[in-house]
Amino acid sequence: MTESTSVGQSAPTICPVLLYRDAKAAISTLTEAFGFTADAVYEDEDGQVLHAELSFGNGAVMVGSRGGEGAFAEAMRDAGTTAVFVTVPDADAHHDRARSHGVEIIAPPTDQDYGSRDYIARDPEGNVWSFGTYTVKQGG
Repeated sequence: MTESTSVGQSAPTICPVLLYRDAKAAISTLTEAFGFTADAVYEDEDGQVLHAELSFGNGAVMVGSRGGEGAFAEAMRDAGTTAVFVTVPDADAHHDRARSHGVEIIAPPTDQDYGSRDYIARDPEGNVWSFGTYTVKQGG
C-alpha cells in the first residue's frame, strides 16, 4: 500500500532512519550539500530534532537525534546510527507473524502521535527494524 505524491511518484515503503549527535547540522548538510529536500522537521521545545523526513528523487530518509526517550531510543542506544522503517498495511498482523517466527520484539504495536501504528524488532544480527502503517509523504 503506497500513497501517490503530488509529483506522481509512489511514496517509499522502506526508509532508512539516520540518527545524529547534531541532527540540525546533518539536515543542513543533507539539504544544502547533497540536495535533499526537508519535507518535515519536528523539534522539541529545546530545538532538538525529534523526527525529520528528507526526500531525494523517489527516495527518503528519516532523521533524528541520538539519545532521547522511548522504546526506539532505547533500542538504538547500543546499536549503530541507522535503523530501517518499513511501511506495512497491518502492523498487528505483521508483528504476529514476526513473533511467531521467533523475532525479538522490542516494542509491541503501539499507536504513535504522528499517526502510525508500529512496532520495533531486532534481527539476529542486532539491527533495529520498525514496521508500521505510516507512509512518508514526499515532495509535498
